[in-house]
Amino acid sequence: MRIAVLGTGEVGRRLATALAGLGHEVGLGSRTADNAEAVKWAEGRPGAIHGTFAEVGAAAELVVNATGGLVSLAALEAAGAGNLRGKVLVDVSNPLDFSGGFPPKVVTFDGLSLAERIQAEFPETRVVKTLNTMTNAVMVDPGRVPGEHVVFVGGDDADAKAVVTGLLGSLGWPAARIIDLGDLTSARATEQLMPIWLRLHGVLGTGDFNFAVCRAADQPS
Repeated sequence: MRIAVLGTGEVGRRLATALAGLGHEVGLGSRTADNAEAVKWAEGRPGAIHGTFAEVGAAAELVVNATGGLVSLAALEAAGAGNLRGKVLVDVSNPLDFSGGFPPKVVTFDGLSLAERIQAEFPETRVVKTLNTMTNAVMVDPGRVPGEHVVFVGGDDADAKAVVTGLLGSLGWPAARIIDLGDLTSARATEQLMPIWLRLHGVLGTGDFNFAVCRAADQPS
């Protein structure tokens, strides 16, 4: 599959590396065509490309938004609505405001999640929210954390969620640990998990942890 990963930070590079390692043709996108991190990432990777948000978005079948949450809308506007039309867009970002220091605040937009804002701005794009409740290392290597921890998925398009669920499976997430939370309004809840995630990170001193959902033994799986 041809995949565009928008964002050259640690999350974007980690996801791009993992997806390229699975045999996908991956483009790493940034605001400029000559972004140093993107150029370095693409060197020596067969089939890997780099370029502007618009260039890699136009060439892709599926797009991953790994930009900072407060600049995601601007980045996607730069990618171009036409280049995103009809495509699955996997949103892994959180709208974090670091202006007051650490830990950052999670920004809401009149009660809406970032994912919902993206869907509203790009109505012909099929937005799926996932992977935003864990560190990037766990995103691509769930086995580094023991136990039955989970990844959440939410979106309005069932076929798009099926594509993303398959991609998660290829990254090592067993089907039983992928929890479909329903439509895209569920992103309000998963984005608001960030305050407790950040608090846990400070207490534990590591990002190598994740959330698990434990059910009573007499409940259906």
